[in-house]
Amino acid sequence: MTDTTTSQDENQSTRGSAGEVFAAFLKLGLTSFGGPIAHLGYFRDELVLRRKWIDDKGYADLVALSQFLPGPASSQVGFALGLLRGGPLGALAAWTAFTLPSAILLVLFAYGAAAFGGPIGGGIITGLKIVAVAIVAQAVWGMARNLCPDRERATIALGAVLIIVLVAGALGQVAAIAAGAVAGLVFCRNHQAEITRHIEFPVSRLFGAISLSLFIALLVGLPIVTSATSSQGFSVFDSFYRAGSLVFGGGHVVLPLLETEVVQRGWVSHDQFLAGYGAAQAVPGPLFTFAAYLGTVLEQAPNGFAGAGIALIAIFLPGFLILLGVIPFWDSFRKRESAQALMRGANAAVVGILGAALYDPVFTSAIVGPRQFALALTCFVLLMAWKAAPWIVVLVAAAGGVLIGMG
Repeated sequence: MTDTTTSQDENQSTRGSAGEVFAAFLKLGLTSFGGPIAHLGYFRDELVLRRKWIDDKGYADLVALSQFLPGPASSQVGFALGLLRGGPLGALAAWTAFTLPSAILLVLFAYGAAAFGGPIGGGIITGLKIVAVAIVAQAVWGMARNLCPDRERATIALGAVLIIVLVAGALGQVAAIAAGAVAGLVFCRNHQAEITRHIEFPVSRLFGAISLSLFIALLVGLPIVTSATSSQGFSVFDSFYRAGSLVFGGGHVVLPLLETEVVQRGWVSHDQFLAGYGAAQAVPGPLFTFAAYLGTVLEQAPNGFAGAGIALIAIFLPGFLILLGVIPFWDSFRKRESAQALMRGANAAVVGILGAALYDPVFTSAIVGPRQFALALTCFVLLMAWKAAPWIVVLVAAAGGVLIGMG
């Protein structure tokens, strides 16, 4: 990395300490409920308006970059802000402080969920599975409105659903995103996006190229190493790394990818998967910490705390490697019309992938009768019409699940 900093005459941040970055992001990690869009609002209030680490125009540029890349959008913005403020140690401090609170809570839930029994414990698990239906439905609705506002992109989303139906598993998801990107190049060139201003980071082009090379090497090499060694540890790292590499849009989009990697392999049951996903809505911080829960409850070792650590690092690593790789080249690349059209198509395909996941496994596994459907619909109305906080809706669903179990 170089020592280049953002110009002071444009009201950019001065360099701070990693400790300062850690303290700021720990506060955010403990209080940022509501998913990636809400997290971006918390970041703006705390770091742009109050601490003045960066100005609004620069912050808008970071948000645009995170939306363009695969990976967890809010965590990538936080990582970039930590990098801008405190250099490499600041970036690591930002990720650690923002991620650990929710990861710890979900690991504790994983251990506690295993001890649940009887109608109350079973009802809570049922409620957590049902609330996942409402939350994913809300995500599909919101993303469809933003990413598929015209007939071309709506058709691309539909095409992605058809590909997922015909080609199951991770191959179908990759094919859907690739086909969406190609379709975007052909059909989505007439929507010129607004380009925000230039912003510099302490990252050289050489370091960016190394980061991108490492990202590709791991994506290609991990399956080979896993096959050659038959190591379950490498297999777990490979699965979560691949899921983190293919998530365009962040947040809820990781659901079908993780389901493919852990449920279809028989590592985690459908019930465990959906219960953990529901619990992830009740904690602050990034939704990607759902990986820590999954790593804990894996059927085979490494699981427990070791599995949580492997899964957590593996799912975040590709997004950060891509971010570091693209940052030095971003300003020139994003101005190209072809790049913008490609991403419009890929983002529309993501909506289709998430829509397919809403039906299977989310809906089919959780909604087994009219009472479950009524509870899911109640949760959806609370989220969409009443704008209730997700953690409140989770509590309502858990209580409703207990009532269903006792009825």
